[in-house]
Amino acid sequence: MGDLRRVRVLINPKSGTWWSSGEMQQILGRVWDRDGIHLSYQFSNSVEDGQRKTQRAIDDHIDTLLVVGGDGMVNTIGSILLGSDVSLGVIPAGSGNGFARHFGIPLTPAKAAEALFDAEPKAIDVGTANGRPFFVTCSMAWDAAMVRTYEKSPIRGILPYVFAGVQEYIEYRPQPFRISLDGGDPMDFPSPVIFTVANLTQYGGGAQIAPTACPDDGMLELVVVSQPDALRMIVNASRLFDGTIDKVKAVKSWRFKELDVKRKMPAPIQFDGEVIDADKNVSVRVLPKALTVLVPRE
Repeated sequence: MGDLRRVRVLINPKSGTWWSSGEMQQILGRVWDRDGIHLSYQFSNSVEDGQRKTQRAIDDHIDTLLVVGGDGMVNTIGSILLGSDVSLGVIPAGSGNGFARHFGIPLTPAKAAEALFDAEPKAIDVGTANGRPFFVTCSMAWDAAMVRTYEKSPIRGILPYVFAGVQEYIEYRPQPFRISLDGGDPMDFPSPVIFTVANLTQYGGGAQIAPTACPDDGMLELVVVSQPDALRMIVNASRLFDGTIDKVKAVKSWRFKELDVKRKMPAPIQFDGEVIDADKNVSVRVLPKALTVLVPRE
């Protein structure tokens, strides 16, 4: 850690269920507050506030920004750090923590702080959909709609996520997608229910939608399940959690650098656990090694 001198912690005070902000500062301070490191703390009170403070960290020549939050906050902060010299370290405090799970970051703050202190900086790829960055996954069909339903639940965790999925599966009406991968011939999907682009393996909560996704190969992975195959996918849903969902015949995948999607109607898109409204046409691109993150040593 000889060249790591200026470290700033950015805490989402709405994340986490058992710790207070003061307790989090004590946890991190026991590991990171030592000779040779200037450690400071700030709070992200909104998306806009977090992004302003991230830009300030860049302007202040911070070496490392430790983010205490979930995948949504990783997206908020990481979007500003793209192309900068600042390394992003993630102390997981969300409900899914797909980013942390992919990189093997411990899910308890004390262990995460220790793992990141001895971590090595690694440049990873970033995906964009209509210019908006994502770091974990981006979804465009039922897999996006169920996240919007999940967001309305006052409870977090796997069980309400399952309930949201069931509710949306009953109500969701697929629409046709026409796509082109890397400028190739068009491919038609009359009724996709899962249409996820993965930069990392995880949806979150341990569910691996793209078990072979690699964060630094200059490629993204498209995972599709069509409505006629949805029941087979549901029956094999447990394989999301043992890393073998890609072995189910209902699950199709392609690796690519450029993806163009034409949908019949505008529909929401999920970015790293957050859902926004989007146009019917979507352009997905990869930005190779555009973000530097701290990855625990094996």
